[in-house]
Amino acid sequence: MFKRVRNKFLRIALIVIYFVILFTCAVQINFLGLFGSSPTKKEILLPELNVSSELYTADSVLIARYYKQDRDPVPFDSISPNIINALIATEDVRFMKHHGVDFLGLFGGIFSTLSGSDRGASTITQQLAKNLYRTRYQDSQGLLGKIPGIGLIVTKYKEWMTAFKLESKYSKEEILTMYLNTVSFSNNAYGIKSASVRYFDKYPSDITVNEAAVLVGMLKGTTLYNPIRNPKNALQRRNVVLGQMAKEGYLKQDEVTKLSKDSLGLDLNNQEVRNSNDSYLRNAVEKWLEDWAKENEVDIYTSGLKIYTTIDSRMQKIAEDVVAVKMKELQQRLDNVWGNDLPWRDKEGNVVPNFLEDHAKKLPNYASLMEKYKDEAKVFEELNKKKDMEVFTWDGMEKVNYSTMDSLKHYLTMLNTGMMAMDPYNGEIKVWIGGIHHNYYKFDHVNQAKRQAGSTFKPFAYAAALESGMTPCDKFEDKPVKIEFINNKGEHEIWEPKNADWSFSHSELSLRHAMARSLNTVTAQITEKVGWDKVVEMAHLCGIDSKLESVPSVGLGSNDVSVFEMVRGYSTFMNEGKRTEPVLVSRIEDKDGKVIAEFKTSTKQAITAENAWLMGYMLRGTIEESGGTSQALWEWDLFKEENQIGGKTGTSSDYVDGWYMGVTKDLVAGVWVGCDEQSIHFKSSATGEGSKTALPIYALFMEELYKHPELGVTLGKFPEAKVEVTKKYNCPGPRIRVRQDSSTDEGLNPDAEMPNIVLPDLLNREESNQQQEEQEETN
Repeated sequence: MFKRVRNKFLRIALIVIYFVILFTCAVQINFLGLFGSSPTKKEILLPELNVSSELYTADSVLIARYYKQDRDPVPFDSISPNIINALIATEDVRFMKHHGVDFLGLFGGIFSTLSGSDRGASTITQQLAKNLYRTRYQDSQGLLGKIPGIGLIVTKYKEWMTAFKLESKYSKEEILTMYLNTVSFSNNAYGIKSASVRYFDKYPSDITVNEAAVLVGMLKGTTLYNPIRNPKNALQRRNVVLGQMAKEGYLKQDEVTKLSKDSLGLDLNNQEVRNSNDSYLRNAVEKWLEDWAKENEVDIYTSGLKIYTTIDSRMQKIAEDVVAVKMKELQQRLDNVWGNDLPWRDKEGNVVPNFLEDHAKKLPNYASLMEKYKDEAKVFEELNKKKDMEVFTWDGMEKVNYSTMDSLKHYLTMLNTGMMAMDPYNGEIKVWIGGIHHNYYKFDHVNQAKRQAGSTFKPFAYAAALESGMTPCDKFEDKPVKIEFINNKGEHEIWEPKNADWSFSHSELSLRHAMARSLNTVTAQITEKVGWDKVVEMAHLCGIDSKLESVPSVGLGSNDVSVFEMVRGYSTFMNEGKRTEPVLVSRIEDKDGKVIAEFKTSTKQAITAENAWLMGYMLRGTIEESGGTSQALWEWDLFKEENQIGGKTGTSSDYVDGWYMGVTKDLVAGVWVGCDEQSIHFKSSATGEGSKTALPIYALFMEELYKHPELGVTLGKFPEAKVEVTKKYNCPGPRIRVRQDSSTDEGLNPDAEMPNIVLPDLLNREESNQQQEEQEETN
């Protein structure tokens, strides 16, 4: 064919063109796998970016991000002209004139570099092609890519082809926008918005000339010119960019002279950047969305979603502030209790041997030191060397001269907490506090940690009693109890529960009064009468998913449960007996703002509406009955406008765990307090009971929350029963002489959590009830 063309030069030109076309086709279709993959037509039209997803509260406050690359794309009109000018002047001065590949610039770049200019040969479009389609990565290489020199030519050619395709499909503005939204700025900031916020606490539209020069200057080498790691290099590179801008007519020379004298002007204190770090809530939402993401084949780390939680940022802030205040007090109390004594003790009160050393062996640097020294004694010698460091305290980060062992002791002996609050009717979780500081304690104490519930579990035994046909006025004697049973091993056992003060009043007490005073003897009798299997069944129906050992002591809270489960369980009592599934995410929007998922609670009837209402009435008894375990709540400003609160304290053996569960007409909340290591705990009831640790956190939270009725939690009475209450419930309690000595929190309270104070108005109510009952009997 080519022989017919007589002109030699024309023949050579046609041959070159033929082979270029043939080579282009071969590259495009990846002939025989020689050239590697190229972007398809669809990929050119719809390039995919790994876009970070954002996590918001219900009131639209950004609290976290999920990202593999922290990227948040912005449109062209949201980017400062200073950034565009700096980019073109430094990276591609002929950007507006070429069609993807600048052949003049390719040759000119060599001479420009030799003459002192600092401009690369690749166009912005070529760089975009490389960023979007990973043209230089292994998965884009074919067999020829393994041949030195040839592979580079093939790769470069594919970049040219892709650049031409991009220029044919997109405008110059769109290419600039895509480039600035894809390029890396180090420190896990991808795209101009993430970089602007991370380095200057500004949106791209507000970036100044100097700031634009710093950011664009980083593109030559994000590590070498990183303004955080290498500020001197970054300053020098910024001034080079300013010079390029002057050379291309974007700045005057006197402006460059003035700007070059300024500092980098970094602002690294942005709230959004700080909030984008890991947190309890961020991890909880990721776990909560796990099944949804799998079912819908969505990666929340790359999909650019807007995820709206049910958390109210204002309630959350109140709870966080309260926790900070109260946990600081509790930590001081725990430190004072032990003084210079070692706090890790076994059940007999003896120091646990090798406690600190055993924990040190779990540290990452222990393994590396053992590999280095091959001698445990030498390793611990290193771990006991003092050095300057910072440790977390409730007064802020404190500079100390600690050894690794000192630091380990410091963190192990800190009290932790878990707190959750939710609307019992729609299931929306309003507050989630997984611990005291996520940087140092990763374990979430709301849904991951499971601890012995103590007396907070007793209401499930009483609910089982009501479901079996009993009424709040049915009476049991506070007396010694002996229960014989066959354990799981088939062995005969005898269990004799005692009240916390090891005494028995031998009084006939109604169910309400017995639960109010949290008497172990009565709870044990009720559990035996309804059957401990029934108590386990009741707890599961109401919302406890953890495995529960069906034993006589189950009603006293001998099993481990989570705060999450307990809040769900108590919500059943407030929502007409319906188990209400907690909701942590309300809706999800895609990157275009379209709602792609909405989440609502699901409910299932667990107990009758009548018995649920009666359980709410009985929970109020811990405040209203004489000797009630929640009467410490009267110390706070909580009972204006006839406000009603119900609740239950709980304390596990040896004061390891302190609990409080509180219910109001609008909110159910649970609080747990304790050390992660269960061998570290308070010594006595005076310091370590739930009424002394968890209850004050709940009380102060509610007191502060009631000051903000606009948040939807207001003062008022419990809802009236929506069904007919056929069971007798308004029964008087006995007149019991109680001690007023608060020096020891013993007495009739089984948890020994409050001095048994009988308030005058409650005495009047009891006398009125007694008269009412006598009148009824006479009639």
